[in-house]
Amino acid sequence: MKYESFVPLYQQLFDGYKGQIIRQEFKPGSRIDSINRIMLKHKVSRETAKRVLSKLEQEGYIEKKAGKGSFVSYAMNLKKIWGVVVPFLSTNIEELIRHIYDEAHVRKRLLRYYLHHNDPSEEMKQISAMIREGYECIFVVPNADESQTARFYRNLHNGRTAMILLDHTMVGSFFNYVIQSYDLGVKRAFKYLLKHNPEGFLYVKDEDWRGSNQVNNLMEESFRTFIDSHCPEKSLKVLSGLHNIDRVFLKNWNVGGILCNRDVDAVRLTNRLVDWGIKVPGEVALVCYGNTELTKSGRLPLTAVDCKYEKMAKLAVEIVFRENYDLPTRQEILEPELVVRKT
Repeated sequence: MKYESFVPLYQQLFDGYKGQIIRQEFKPGSRIDSINRIMLKHKVSRETAKRVLSKLEQEGYIEKKAGKGSFVSYAMNLKKIWGVVVPFLSTNIEELIRHIYDEAHVRKRLLRYYLHHNDPSEEMKQISAMIREGYECIFVVPNADESQTARFYRNLHNGRTAMILLDHTMVGSFFNYVIQSYDLGVKRAFKYLLKHNPEGFLYVKDEDWRGSNQVNNLMEESFRTFIDSHCPEKSLKVLSGLHNIDRVFLKNWNVGGILCNRDVDAVRLTNRLVDWGIKVPGEVALVCYGNTELTKSGRLPLTAVDCKYEKMAKLAVEIVFRENYDLPTRQEILEPELVVRKT
């Protein structure tokens, strides 16, 4: 509370309670502070406390029950709306959203997606708001550092809204999820690179991130583990982006196998290799993680790890339309496959 602020005390309190409801610190169906409790806790007048609760009720955040108190409201009816919450946009994520859209279109559902720029607080806020609004289901690609949202997911009350984690998750044991095995995808890429060019390795990972990226870190760790196990004499160089890669760099580090996390980087790097007169895959073999439209076109169609996004979307929708959503959580782990093309 800022008593010297130009914002009225009742508005400050309203914003505070609204935020706690959105973050599910007050869970749907739970009792919220009474007028007397608000007066005592925040040292405000009865009129201010009454005004806070009235505004929360008017905007649908709470409902008053005669003789019992005020309770955080549930969504009354589910809407035929699906929500997709993602931490960033990439061609991989767009591919996943496209397949979910196809499933929504067949079932005459409206699909909306929300981007939170890898901000855990925004992710939690968006999910809670959609549950409160009565979305039929929410598909979530978790932010890149799930340690910041693990407690939120464990304690989340999603009511009748189906909640499904996609692509990856570290806290998914509490939810329905359909994810891919990044470890297996990296392993299949590594074996291909080792077979076609047993020189040094380069891993080009995402650079456009806010905060830590657990998936990137785990992929790098897996790549390093496979090298140490199968060819410990080989080196691994890790870069974020393409800024430092040129012919001199490739020669000095004896790079013969490249794994790119993003197809955009893979396309750009492949074009450079061709321009430099480097034979692909004769001198340098390259694999892109993510089998998207970009990997199939261009000067050299890219060898790529297929994340199975179409199957991921279909399985997720199957979970939504189970006859009994109270069944134990359903958890699917898809095996990425390597699609071999020109690189």
